[in-house]
Amino acid sequence: MGPQRSGSVPLPPSAPHRLLGSRAVSLPSASREPAGEPDDYLERRKLRRGSAGWLLLTGLGVAYVVSGDYSGWNFGLAEGGFGGLAVAMVLMGAMYTCMVFALAELSSILPTAGGGYGFARRALGPWGGFLTGTAILIEYVLAPAAISIFIGDYVESLGLFGLESGWPVYLACFVVFIGIHLWGVGEALRFSFVVTGIAVAALVVFALAALPEFDASSLDDIPVDSSALGASSWLPMGLLGIWAAFPFGMWFFLGVEGVPLAAEETREPARTLPRAIRWSMGILVVLALMTFFTAAGARGSSAIQDAGNPLVEALQPDGEATVLSRIVNYAGLAGLVASFFSLIYACSRQLFALSRAGYLPRFLSLTSSRRAPYLGLVVPGAIGFALAASTGNGARMLNIAVFGATISYALMSLSHIVLRRREPELPRPYRTPGGVLTSSVALVLACAALVATFLVDVTAAFIALAVYIVALAYFGLYSRRHLVAKAPEEEFAALAAAEAELARD
Repeated sequence: MGPQRSGSVPLPPSAPHRLLGSRAVSLPSASREPAGEPDDYLERRKLRRGSAGWLLLTGLGVAYVVSGDYSGWNFGLAEGGFGGLAVAMVLMGAMYTCMVFALAELSSILPTAGGGYGFARRALGPWGGFLTGTAILIEYVLAPAAISIFIGDYVESLGLFGLESGWPVYLACFVVFIGIHLWGVGEALRFSFVVTGIAVAALVVFALAALPEFDASSLDDIPVDSSALGASSWLPMGLLGIWAAFPFGMWFFLGVEGVPLAAEETREPARTLPRAIRWSMGILVVLALMTFFTAAGARGSSAIQDAGNPLVEALQPDGEATVLSRIVNYAGLAGLVASFFSLIYACSRQLFALSRAGYLPRFLSLTSSRRAPYLGLVVPGAIGFALAASTGNGARMLNIAVFGATISYALMSLSHIVLRRREPELPRPYRTPGGVLTSSVALVLACAALVATFLVDVTAAFIALAVYIVALAYFGLYSRRHLVAKAPEEEFAALAAAEAELARD
C-alpha cells in the first residue's frame, strides 16, 4: 500500500531511514543536502502555506491562458483555414481536457511545488523528472519574454504615455511584476485574479458586440490551395493544414497545466487543486469557442488571419476605432498582463522545486523572509528580459515555448499511465474519469502536437532541442549525482522504492 497523504503538503524529516510496516528500510542515500547546513536546508526554502483557495487558483489557471484569446490563435487560420483551425482547436481542447483530468489526480497524490516534474519523478525516475521539468521551464521562461514584447506593441498602439515598444517597456514589465511577486504570493494571486477578471469580462463584451455582425459565409472566405490534398473552402490548405494548425489551437489553452505548481501554497491541496484545474479548463473551453466563432464570423477569417489584434480588427471593419473596440483593446493589454504575471509565477515555482531537489543549482531555491523564491523570480526574469530586448521576436519565442510544452504534456500523461499501472493501490483523493484511456488520448495528441511544431517553425523547434540537449548534458554529467534526498519529490519517490522493496521481499 502506498504512503498515506493528508490534505496538507507533507515535508518528511530528513532521517536516512523510514519504518515501513515492521521493518526499517534504508532509503536511497546517494543524494544528500549540502554539507554544513543539513538542519536548515528546507527551512531556508519554504513557501508561504495556505495562501490560496480554489477560487484564486481557478483565476490563476485562466490567467495563464487568457492572453491567447486576444491574439495568436488567429495565425492558425493562415495555416489551416477556418475548418483546419476549428478541428485543431477541438483536438487540442480534447488533449488539454484529458490531460488536466490526469493532472487533477496526480496533484491530489503528490501536492508539491514540483508539479509536472514531481509527477514524472515519481513515475519515470530522476531522468523522467528532469526531462519534464526542463520542458516546463523552456515553456515558462520563453512565454513571458514573448508576452513582454506583445505588451510593448499594445502600449505603443494605444499611445499610452507616448511610449514605443522597446527594451524600456520590457524592463518595466519584468521589474514591476516581479516586484509584486516578491511582495508575497497572496498579494500576487489577488492582483492576477483582478486583472484576469477584467480580461474575461471584456471577452464577453466582445462576443456580445460581434454577434450581431456574425455571418456564416465569412467563416470560409480564405482562398483555396487547389494543389493541397483534401482542399476545400473549409480546409483551404487541405488535410495537412489541420496538423499545421495544432500549435495555434493550443493557444486557447496553453499554460493551464501550471495550476499544480501552487500546491505548497494552497489550502487543502489534495481537494483544492483538482477542483481549480477542472473549473479553469471549463471556463477556458467556453471562452475559446465564444471568441473563435464570433471573431471569424463578424469580420471574416481572411481579414483577421494575419492581424496582431484580431478582436479589435473584428470590431472595426472600416478601420475606424469605436468605443467598444478601444475597450477590447485595453482589455487585451490586461489579458497580456495577466498571462505574463502568472507565467512568471509558474516559472519561479518550477525552478524552485528543481533547484530545491538539486537538479539545478541549489541557491536558486532560497526564499526571502516573505517566503518568495527571490532568485527563482529574478534569474529567469533577467533571462527573459535579455531575450526580449535582444531579439524582439515574440512569435519565435512562443513557438519554442510550445515545443517545450508539448514534451511536458506527453511525459505528464505518460506519468499518469505508469502510476495507474504500477501503483494501483496508491491513495487517490481524486480519480481521473476514464482512467488510463483518458491520459492515453492526451499522450497521443501531445505527440502529434510536438511533431506539428516542426511544420510551423522548424528553426524554433531545433533551438528548443538544442537547449534541451545542453540541459540534459548538465544533468547527466553533474546534477544527477548531487540530488537532495530530503526534497519532498525525492522523498516521495524514495518511499515508493522502499515499499516496492518490501513488496518484493
